Amino acid sequence: MKTYRPTTKSRRGMSTISFRSVITASEPFKALTTGYNRSQGRNSRGRITMAHKGGGHKRLYRELDFTYRKHDVPFVAETIEYDPNRTGFITLVRFKDGERRYVLMPRGIKVGDSFIVSENAPLKAGNRLPLRNIPVGTFVYNVEIKPGGGGKLARAAGNYAEVVARDAGYVHIKMPSTEVRKVPEMAWASIGEVSNEENRLVNLAKAGRSRWLGIRPTVRGTAMNPVDHPYGGGEGRQGRGTRRAKTRTGKPTGKGQKSRRAKKYSNALIVSRRKVGKKRE
Repeated sequence: MKTYRPTTKSRRGMSTISFRSVITASEPFKALTTGYNRSQGRNSRGRITMAHKGGGHKRLYRELDFTYRKHDVPFVAETIEYDPNRTGFITLVRFKDGERRYVLMPRGIKVGDSFIVSENAPLKAGNRLPLRNIPVGTFVYNVEIKPGGGGKLARAAGNYAEVVARDAGYVHIKMPSTEVRKVPEMAWASIGEVSNEENRLVNLAKAGRSRWLGIRPTVRGTAMNPVDHPYGGGEGRQGRGTRRAKTRTGKPTGKGQKSRRAKKYSNALIVSRRKVGKKRE
């Protein structure tokens, strides 16, 4: 982590990632980049469907390979790069046949390291193989939900899932949220943890840095008008006025209330619900 002297009020307590000690390339590989129009919390009609999003710095999108369809072909890490669209670092890799792709970088690798996607790949950070071939207790990331569907789970900076059991064609994995979930044993996963584990320690220190990231301000519901929030209105400061906590759209929130849909398709795959609160283990 990099800290700063408090030369201004907004510098006090500010911290950033020490990119120079990790990043090896300042410009992305142009053939794997494309323009990027972010929805910024709006739907196709322009209506706000997700609050606190909008603005932010313009971004160039890097096309990452989450499916790894090229099996049994070794590849080498050429560069380690920053990606503004995700919290983990990315790596430009070159396959033995000359093709280049961007992949999510695991923790602890360096330029020149070689990897492979294979059913019989060794248990080395960055290698990818089916969950049925991964021993219990191994940390994995970029985990598929359906075989061949591409990695969906454990992709944020410093995240990993743990293989905890096998049963009847499924592998039980413990998610970063502490939820234990069943995934088909033929689904693929990468060995290791996602890079940039210090990302959670960053202190933005001022509102401006949030706006650069595309994060808009959060306003208390009780400070709004009645038309804008269930807690709004009243003369002076008012209490919530409702028995259960709820969001702007009336959905339950906080205080241990269940917000998951009762008929969600994946309910049958949940072995153990996530633990909430500070003492999660």
